[in-house]
Amino acid sequence: MTDEPRPLPRRTPRSRPHRILVLALDGVSAMDLGVPVQVFGRESNAATDRTRAEAAPRTQPDPSTAAATAVPGRRPTAVPAGAWPYEVEVCGITAGKVAGSDGLDYSANRGLEALETADTIILPGATSAVADEPPAAVIGALLSAFERGARIAAISTGTFVLARTGLLVRRRATTHWSTAKELARRFPSIKVDENVLFIDEGQLLTSAGAASAIDLCLHLIRSDHGVGLSNQVARRLVAAAYRSAGQAQYVPRSVPDPLGDDFADTREWALQHIGEKITLRDLAANAGVSVRTFSRRFVEDTGYTPMQWVLRARVDVARELLENSDLGIEQIADQVGLGTGANLRMHFQRILSTSPNDYRHSFQG
Repeated sequence: MTDEPRPLPRRTPRSRPHRILVLALDGVSAMDLGVPVQVFGRESNAATDRTRAEAAPRTQPDPSTAAATAVPGRRPTAVPAGAWPYEVEVCGITAGKVAGSDGLDYSANRGLEALETADTIILPGATSAVADEPPAAVIGALLSAFERGARIAAISTGTFVLARTGLLVRRRATTHWSTAKELARRFPSIKVDENVLFIDEGQLLTSAGAASAIDLCLHLIRSDHGVGLSNQVARRLVAAAYRSAGQAQYVPRSVPDPLGDDFADTREWALQHIGEKITLRDLAANAGVSVRTFSRRFVEDTGYTPMQWVLRARVDVARELLENSDLGIEQIADQVGLGTGANLRMHFQRILSTSPNDYRHSFQG
């Protein structure tokens, strides 16, 4: 089994925003709670909306049609420029105060009844998720939501709450590396993988802690609305547009060796020159380090070798062009540095398990 999403029934276009409910339990992590609000929040993405409206191409897909990613069966909805496709709300078990971790408290306007209309439910990590048994009402609400087709995503120790529903039996799941062994001990029927950032099992998703919550949320946007929108949100967050789901959570080092701004600048340089020939030596020279050092540290940060990352970046830019332009396959291949349409088709099939033409046709309806 891979980290790729399982097929889901095709979603039809919606006339209302996709409703995301973030369920805050006692001891909720400030970061795990804040990430989905920042990623999916309408106010947080006001600048993204304006950028999309200003950059909308003349060939913008008809917003009444459904759009598809390269994942079979999962069809994101085409979103008209300037229309933010999500609304996000934080709820508690009951309305009122929720005691968070690190001395922070939160106020929830609604309780579990809010989950009844959620399209996606996100379970942030919380100290109570590991230490306590969640109330039966929480388990019941999650099971009811799952039965009616809602998507449930758990961040960090939120996976413990999802595990108690029984929905993860015989499925792969992850959590923060520090609690992975405890998750496996308590729930031996779950295939716990502590060495990945997130796992997509279709209607159920789990992620590691801290920054991997951003990776999970961007993955959901890519699945729902394509790579173009997810990349715009990533730029607003000043986050990597994509990191390998299978990247190791924790890479022990004898001496701290952070990636640093130079490497971020190098990735940006590569994107600006994506239509040109780029070699490993070019990347290392731009970063000002040896090829060996650059290669090692790049893998630690992204989960890809430098040249794997460049190839995926080329395919990613090609996806945006397929989504938002009427350029031909050969033109796109040339613009993203893959040379020929044959090369573009080969890498599309290997990385995304589809063809450029099928991707474009399904996305544009």
